[in-house]
Amino acid sequence: MGLVALWLLAGVLAVRQAAAVLRLPPDERLTDLETWIGAHGVLHVSGSLYDGDSFTGTPFSGLVLKPLTQAAEQSLGVAWTFGTLLLVVVLGLVVARSLPGPVSRRTSLIAAPLAISLLVLSLPVRNTFTLGQTSIIPVLLVVLTVLPRTSGRQAGVLIGVAAALQPALLLFAVVLWLIGRRRAAALAGATFAVCTALAWAAMPHDSWTYWGHHIGGFGLGAPADSLANQSLHGLLLRIGIEGPMELALLAVLGVAVAVIGLRRAVRYARDGQLLLAAAITGSVALAVSPTSWQHQQLWILLAMVGRVGRRGSDRLVWPVLVVLTMSLNRTALLPDIEILGHIGYNAPLLAALAAACLVPFLSRTSPRWDDPEPTPVAEPARSRFAWVPLLRVLKRPLSRPNLMLELVLIRVGYFAYSWIRGHAPDERSVAEGHGDQVLTLEGWLHIDIEHWFNAIVADTGWLRDFMNWYYSTFHFMIPLSLLAWLYLRRPATYRWARTPLAFATMLALVGFWLYPLAPPRLMGLGYVDTAHGPQDLSNPDFGALTKLSNQYAAMPSLHVGWSLWCGVVIAIVAPYVWAKVLGILYPLLTTAVIVGTANHYVLDAIGGAVIVTAGFALQYVFLGVGGRPHEEAPPLSATMGAAVTRVRGLVPGLVRQRSGRHDGAEPAEQTRIGAAESPEKGAGARVERDDQRV
Repeated sequence: MGLVALWLLAGVLAVRQAAAVLRLPPDERLTDLETWIGAHGVLHVSGSLYDGDSFTGTPFSGLVLKPLTQAAEQSLGVAWTFGTLLLVVVLGLVVARSLPGPVSRRTSLIAAPLAISLLVLSLPVRNTFTLGQTSIIPVLLVVLTVLPRTSGRQAGVLIGVAAALQPALLLFAVVLWLIGRRRAAALAGATFAVCTALAWAAMPHDSWTYWGHHIGGFGLGAPADSLANQSLHGLLLRIGIEGPMELALLAVLGVAVAVIGLRRAVRYARDGQLLLAAAITGSVALAVSPTSWQHQQLWILLAMVGRVGRRGSDRLVWPVLVVLTMSLNRTALLPDIEILGHIGYNAPLLAALAAACLVPFLSRTSPRWDDPEPTPVAEPARSRFAWVPLLRVLKRPLSRPNLMLELVLIRVGYFAYSWIRGHAPDERSVAEGHGDQVLTLEGWLHIDIEHWFNAIVADTGWLRDFMNWYYSTFHFMIPLSLLAWLYLRRPATYRWARTPLAFATMLALVGFWLYPLAPPRLMGLGYVDTAHGPQDLSNPDFGALTKLSNQYAAMPSLHVGWSLWCGVVIAIVAPYVWAKVLGILYPLLTTAVIVGTANHYVLDAIGGAVIVTAGFALQYVFLGVGGRPHEEAPPLSATMGAAVTRVRGLVPGLVRQRSGRHDGAEPAEQTRIGAAESPEKGAGARVERDDQRV
């Protein structure tokens, strides 16, 4: 059933991508394809291909792709779009077949639909579809060479043709030479030379323009210093280095990246990880090329097949980072902070450099290749709510999660939350109608205190200023600080606490979407907006704040929801009574603030409490966690101290073994190892007993 769902998802994503391109207006669809089929494109050009600045391909690509462009012209791009889609599907199937073995049956079944889905979602493929580019073809030609049944002769021809379309891919011939497949490398070079010579014979002027005047493509297309150019050349130009100094520094950096990256590619190719070797080589080609546009960056996504990390929980960090980098824009990856701007703007290049030179991918000979250190988990445990059914589909991890992965997922999750909240229905009449409903219901329940309390706050200066500061700043500080403290000091409790918080936030998004609600300050009923001043309700775009977020996302109140979550966690984990009392008072104070500043109704606060309760209930159903777990993982400080102690204990034994002093040393060493193992066994028994209690 899961496999069928994956294939359906891949099909839906592929069809959606094709439909998204075909729905675009003619002047916005397949814009780069116009350089091939337009009035002055490849098919109709009478002068040089490079008289303008739009065509950036090699003369050989202009020669051999004319039949395809003619078909695209005749079918108005429909055949081109579906032809590109077919190439993406074939590439996904080839990638799935090229995974380094041994591959489990489960992995082999889900690899193909998962690869196709990730390819269709990636920015390079989406950009290729929109522009009508041909960059899938050279990638597919190279990846075909890593299939087990591809001969050396076939590999040489495929790489040579790919290099004729994209000259930087000649680096693959270098890799072939270095791993000992010299006939294939020579054939790749010969194929490249023949293809280039054919283009030179057919179009001598264009070939001279491309290879002589532009030196293999320098200066073609958009300005090299634009953010779209994710190469070392583009990076150096963007940071202000120009002229001979830039060229010299580019040569040094390019040679260094090429040497380090190709050596790593050779090592992994000899290790049997041919797809990873191809991804590393392609990443090197992106970095050292004069221009590397977005539609050419597919090699970075292929680098996710490398395995990184000794622990099982660390294995997801690299592929998640790669997929997010190649699927989301800069604002989704990093906050809009100036100091992080350069990282976000150059994220694809940094990912390519990391794949080529830095990331320590595991070798297949490593004992951790198929046997990573497992993440300790606890079975679902019933608590006092024995009548609630447990799905028993997930097990509760007990160790500290990977920090990098947590930060990335928190950032992307917050971006998704902001995007959904901003795009929720915000029709003013509907939101105000729901506001009238809420006020009517509160009047019937005799809890409509918003107007009275808002007037008190607005007339009391110190109270108004405190609540405004609390609403805009303090609300975010407490949840983040509590999460950080739990991660450092209570890792198992951190996992227990963050899950209901995530569930509650997702439920709140559903509420924003289904029930848009105007807050009291936007109802025009005499409420005072203490933070932003009076709003011009006669203007549909009243206030600058409406341009930043959806002002009709009031039900439920996440201010109250997050503060109630904090209060529950603090009341449970705090060691002192006064801290527990503060935890209980925190959501009550937040409720007073949101009502006093006219940002929410009392029922919004009740809605926030409901989603948090539902979050804890969902956690219990999925994970079977009825109460705060016992801490099985020590704090970071204790972990570091234990590691230092262990190293100090092992050093004398290693020194004795190196000096050849075995008289009595081996029994002592065995005793030491046995003593080191027994506490772990005792801890394991203790974990089992704790789980039973929970």
